[in-house]
Amino acid sequence: MMNFAENESVQMVRNTVRDFAEKHIRPNVMTWDESQEFPIETMKALGELGLLGVLVPEEYGGSGLSYFEYVAAIEELGKVCGSVALSMAAHNSLCTGHILQFANEEQKKRWLPKLATGEWIGAWGLTEANTGSDALRMQVVAKKEGDHWVLNGAKNWITHGISSNVAVVLARTGDLLDSHGITTFVVERGTPGFRGGKKENKLGMRASETAEMIFEDCRVHESNILGNIGDGFIQAMKILDGGRISIAALSLGIAKGAYEASIKYAKEREQFGKPIANFQAIGFKLADMATQIEAAELLTLEAADLKNKGKSVTKVSAMAKYYASEVSVRCANEAVQIFGGYGYTKDFPVEKFYRDCKLCTIGEGTSEIQKLVISRNVLKA
Repeated sequence: MMNFAENESVQMVRNTVRDFAEKHIRPNVMTWDESQEFPIETMKALGELGLLGVLVPEEYGGSGLSYFEYVAAIEELGKVCGSVALSMAAHNSLCTGHILQFANEEQKKRWLPKLATGEWIGAWGLTEANTGSDALRMQVVAKKEGDHWVLNGAKNWITHGISSNVAVVLARTGDLLDSHGITTFVVERGTPGFRGGKKENKLGMRASETAEMIFEDCRVHESNILGNIGDGFIQAMKILDGGRISIAALSLGIAKGAYEASIKYAKEREQFGKPIANFQAIGFKLADMATQIEAAELLTLEAADLKNKGKSVTKVSAMAKYYASEVSVRCANEAVQIFGGYGYTKDFPVEKFYRDCKLCTIGEGTSEIQKLVISRNVLKA
């Protein structure tokens, strides 16, 4: 039997993040959203709390906690601001997580302490303009020259593509469509030939920076390769397995934020002489939201439990990400409906949940890709 009752450590993390979000994030949410400002100082403050190295062992400057604490932290941030939660997730699961899982000891000591403490912000570069789900057709190429590799091309849709201090970058070192023809490089900001490009003007998650990373004859020493040459694609697929848990947690936070706002509003808003919560049409919406959130949470915690135990998480993390992200969209949609005209204004939080949630069905593998992963796993069982 699986027991997902929160222990003292998870409760402490949840309470700490909740208090931080209420004090330092909620007052600024709409300002950041309107201006598309990436709150880098707030990110660094999360690092001071140990939240940018949740899964990193203490010997490398991290908190050394489990996926249960990690899920709780992202969820609590997501209830208040999906953008900050997304940035935290990308920093932890993708950039820092890739180094933690595949770097050698010297590399871990070199990069993890700065990432885990928030001294450095991380980025992870897989996606390109024409290679989203079809990553094997990537056009960023690395050519060997002596003890260096020269990178050319551009990555798109990269969280912290401009503001990051270091990026984990996947580049083609072999033939097109060869799953063993891609290699992982760590590129530090300031390396000649490496720069940020266009910043995207997005529908939602506007305070989480999304931008290009451009490489023009960018020389990277071979000591910056993670793992073996040609292992990059295989590594990336494993990293995405864990990353999907973080997007499930983010989706869960947004869904809960929309649900909790809806409960509060339905009890306060009166029509025909009584709170709208008393009308069956509203009550049934809330019942659906509560049920779907509960199911999404259980799937997410199951995936976190498997990850903690070092077991295969591919199928369950895809299920959690797929279901939780779709639930997030449904809950945000219903929240706007419950708020009525007020839900369509920026005076209330649900319109932002409505804009933010859709990214969860796209980032780190679309819902369609999750169904492909799930179907392949159930058919081979």
